[in-house]
Amino acid sequence: MGVLLIFLTSQIGFSSIAKAQTQVAPTTTTKSICSTQLGTAIDAVINRPLFSRVRWGILVQPLSTGPILYSRDAQKYFTPASNLKLLTTAAALQELGANFRIRTSIYQNGNGVLRIVGRGDPSLNETQLQTLAQQLKQKGITQIQRLIADDSYIQGDIVNPTWQWEDVQSDYGTPVSSFILNQNIFSLKLVPQAVGQPLQVVWIDPGEARLWRTINQSVTAAQNQPTYVNVTRELSGTALRIQGQLTTNSEPSLIDLPVVDPNYYFLRRFRSALAAEKITLGQTLVVNDGVNQEEIAFVESPPLAELLAETNLNSNNLYAEALLRALAVKKPRLKTQTSADVGLEVVKASLTQLGVDPANYILVDGSGLSRRNLVTPEAFVQTLHAIARTPAAYLYRASLPVAGKSGTLKGRFQGTPAEGIVQAKTGTLTGAISLSGYMNAPKYEPLVFSIIVNQSEQPATVVRQAIDEVVVLLTQLQRC
Repeated sequence: MGVLLIFLTSQIGFSSIAKAQTQVAPTTTTKSICSTQLGTAIDAVINRPLFSRVRWGILVQPLSTGPILYSRDAQKYFTPASNLKLLTTAAALQELGANFRIRTSIYQNGNGVLRIVGRGDPSLNETQLQTLAQQLKQKGITQIQRLIADDSYIQGDIVNPTWQWEDVQSDYGTPVSSFILNQNIFSLKLVPQAVGQPLQVVWIDPGEARLWRTINQSVTAAQNQPTYVNVTRELSGTALRIQGQLTTNSEPSLIDLPVVDPNYYFLRRFRSALAAEKITLGQTLVVNDGVNQEEIAFVESPPLAELLAETNLNSNNLYAEALLRALAVKKPRLKTQTSADVGLEVVKASLTQLGVDPANYILVDGSGLSRRNLVTPEAFVQTLHAIARTPAAYLYRASLPVAGKSGTLKGRFQGTPAEGIVQAKTGTLTGAISLSGYMNAPKYEPLVFSIIVNQSEQPATVVRQAIDEVVVLLTQLQRC
């Protein structure tokens, strides 16, 4: 049976998600640049010999309507990576509103039968399950003969079929469905033992351990030896193979893995929450019919403004995909369409209404994890411009990482003129790095920019360094 790599230690970075990066700040000077000199300055960075085979897409404009300050293939398609979340969240804010919440409900169908309806809340956790159980107890319910889990709200594949295998098996490519709990992740720890002994496998959720056959081929190494851990999963989804080594003095390694069956995972955890309230649960059943009666308990997600912040600040793929599917409620769905398909139609209609040219992008998911997404730098600049003119502009901008301060930009631009004045979305896939957002230029008017690098064989840190140099150049703009 084939196996797939699903976890690597920090020595070998994830290939397909923008995580906060700690890296050397770009070399800068405090000189000023006239707008007429900007092109030459940027070209000096991106035309270096080490980038001779790399595709650059760049567009820089004033936030107000003004002339283009720099453009390089700005109308060409690029793989955007997580910059795509800018489009998904812009549409979500326009269509759903800042106060939109995702509700998980329990209905009473009579005769000891309850129906729980999941609506794809990516923030749902164990505490909220306990809240639901407590609400049932307060209603005097001590026994549930049958619990029906209604997963009809989100239709279609729980994993995008265009995502790569390594992504689907990693904690940033978790399944998206009507029932999402703990971001559809389960965890285990690998703990060093005596030298020569296998690492101890400690399951955070013992119930999950019963679903897996563990093949432990790891070892505890002596101090000063290299550390690495590979966890692979058989394609059948029933066995985990643990390989690699940690040293005796290593901290335990925490591994997060995607759940295989979100419905089963949810029901099993909810049964535990009910038991904690001394509510007995008989049969459980998953249905897809959407028939509900009297609501007797519910919990809600935080408002959309907070969901957007998690999506963009931390580049959370699950949140982006959940928001895409939440958009599907805005439009009737044909039987042949998935919720994601309808969500993508709503994104397109919403962006078009904002003034974003639909010829500037081809979207296949909401997170940017798929390599089939194609977006031009112009599309991002148009979106950033358009949202800035809406009443909710401040919420959108507040959801973006701040250079040197927060989210996936916390470790970048520290000690440079860009620190604190750039709000932008990062993006990282193997060979594709992006950064798009706003800058409050100190000696110039506010700017909007999009920088995308594709087909790069260079390490991501090298590409980011060059992107950051370009951004720092923008801080030096002045009127001449």
